[in-house]
Amino acid sequence: MRVLRGRAGDIESDRRRTRALVERVGETDEPALRVWTPHRQVAFGRRDSREGGYERARRAAEAAGFPAIERRVGGRAVAYTGSTVAFARAEPVADIRSGLTDRYEAATTDLQVALRRLGVASRPGEPPDSFCPGTHSLQTMGEEGGKIAGVAQRIGRGAALVAGVVIVDSSTEIAAVLETVYDALEIPFDPATVGSIEHAGGGPGREEVLAEIERALVGDASDVDSERIAEE
Repeated sequence: MRVLRGRAGDIESDRRRTRALVERVGETDEPALRVWTPHRQVAFGRRDSREGGYERARRAAEAAGFPAIERRVGGRAVAYTGSTVAFARAEPVADIRSGLTDRYEAATTDLQVALRRLGVASRPGEPPDSFCPGTHSLQTMGEEGGKIAGVAQRIGRGAALVAGVVIVDSSTEIAAVLETVYDALEIPFDPATVGSIEHAGGGPGREEVLAEIERALVGDASDVDSERIAEE
């Protein structure tokens, strides 16, 4: 498995590194993984771009200090503060009609393992009116458990990409910007549903979070070839 660490110097360069990683999987049949902290931004989904309030939502994100971008994978808008963790695991596929559910289940199980090692108990699901609502999410335990991770999947030429987000801290800041963004998009959103590792009692630093998530997503891969991006 090829593992890419770090991030590029700006948002667009960083996004190109992930696209190149996935394309390489389709060409080489070698699985690949990236776990990193993207630059500060609000990433909109393609469904968002078709909403009447999309431009207003972009302006709201920018006004709050979050550059607005549109991503290929995932559903609704997600905010990254600079400490929010993203992951992208790509594997070769011969038949695009098979393996979808298995890949989702494997990713959410691996994330639960990582969170448990970080001191956070989680379970599948999400509260009503969460950010980027979907059927493959994790929330912290308890009646008021907030959404702490979301998982999406996209299948392209020869490769399946399972990607998502894990909120480490700054849940109040994330909730605040997403409240203005979702209001502009006229999509139900409850700021109280945003969880985080920090809010759930996990106290490790960012590097430990990255390491544990990478460790869990690498799994039992025996041959790991790693590369680090030098941020400019």
